Amino acid sequence: MSAIYLTAYSGKFLGPIAKCLGWIMDQIYSFLYNVLGIHNGTIAIAIILFTIVIYLCLFPLTYKQQKFSMLQRKIQPEMKKIQDKYKGKRDQISMQAMQEETTALYDKYGVSPMGSCVQIIIQMPILFALYRVFYNIPAYLGSVKGIFGGMVTGIIATDGFAQKLDAIHKTAKLTGTQVDFFTKGETLRNYVVDLAYKLSASGWDSLRDAFPNLADSITDTQDKLAHVNYFIGLNISDTPLSLIKANFGAHFGLAVLALLVPICAYASQLLNIKMMPTASMGDNDQMARQMKTMNMLMPLMSLFISFTTPVGLSIYWIAGALVRTVQQIFLNRHFENLDINKIVEKNKEKAAAKAEKRGIKRERMMQYANMSTKSMNNKAGISEEKIAQLDRAAEARSKARSGSMASKANMVKDFNERNSKH
Repeated sequence: MSAIYLTAYSGKFLGPIAKCLGWIMDQIYSFLYNVLGIHNGTIAIAIILFTIVIYLCLFPLTYKQQKFSMLQRKIQPEMKKIQDKYKGKRDQISMQAMQEETTALYDKYGVSPMGSCVQIIIQMPILFALYRVFYNIPAYLGSVKGIFGGMVTGIIATDGFAQKLDAIHKTAKLTGTQVDFFTKGETLRNYVVDLAYKLSASGWDSLRDAFPNLADSITDTQDKLAHVNYFIGLNISDTPLSLIKANFGAHFGLAVLALLVPICAYASQLLNIKMMPTASMGDNDQMARQMKTMNMLMPLMSLFISFTTPVGLSIYWIAGALVRTVQQIFLNRHFENLDINKIVEKNKEKAAAKAEKRGIKRERMMQYANMSTKSMNNKAGISEEKIAQLDRAAEARSKARSGSMASKANMVKDFNERNSKH
């Protein structure tokens, strides 16, 4: 795992996304903590509410994706006619004509095959940015970082604090957290918070032993953090795998809870996939098998990935799958009662405008697709005038009387033409 800093991730692409998502989460957290007075499991609840907000924002894309899947099943008979019409034709003109007819069919119903991919493309950077936020919450939630303020000030004011913190860092084996306690200013404060946020219960004991004069401040900070950062007894910044290893013997119940996190992630993803309609593949058995394989692998990936990512990210996955399942129930009912004829009528003008914008007349493409052999020869560089001349010459030769001078001349000409080909 790459080194993680308390200071917000500075990547050019994911960095701004992570900061934006962190700001939204911070506002939700502040509302829960300061306005509603929820001080237990606040961060986990903020993640769940944040997930609902994200999926409400993505709902228009979800609607388009599900509409495409539904209409794909409805238009499959028309799609099959187009595929059968051009079956076995591999020339460029036929392939262009098939593409034009397929595009016109999609325009007729107002759907885009790319619409089903857009949601995934948008969600991927959000997911990667959320990993940064959940792994290092104080870097993005100023309200959480404020919990450490008094303790950090006292630690930095203590003589020899850098050596003591270095020793605690090595003992805690926080290899994924790179720190430098010999720096100064806000960066130093960030490193101290980064260390404290990742400490286990034994690590906090070591911190109290190293700074006995700050024992009360350290205990108060630990208690406040435990209230907001723990959910059903689990530290949401830890991974289920590390929690299972740490609690398997002494706290078996917590180990079981940690094991349930990836299992719930798997089950929720599986439930969501079961609820989603799938676009009909017609006779394309290979594509159907690929889709079936993907539907099997996605929940399994969630299961294994959830073992090695922060619990907070798994909470996001579980909440997201449940939100999508609820959305899917309503969408399925909505699409069952959808009138296809109304969709066609509504998209008639749009389809015509798109066809005009493409600058390709469907009738012209059909004409090209049914080109005769003579037209294909013309395409190869033989003019129609030349073809006519050859036809007239052939006809004249066939009419020449047997034994006549013209007949003998044609025989000589044919002999020369045959020999010239060898």
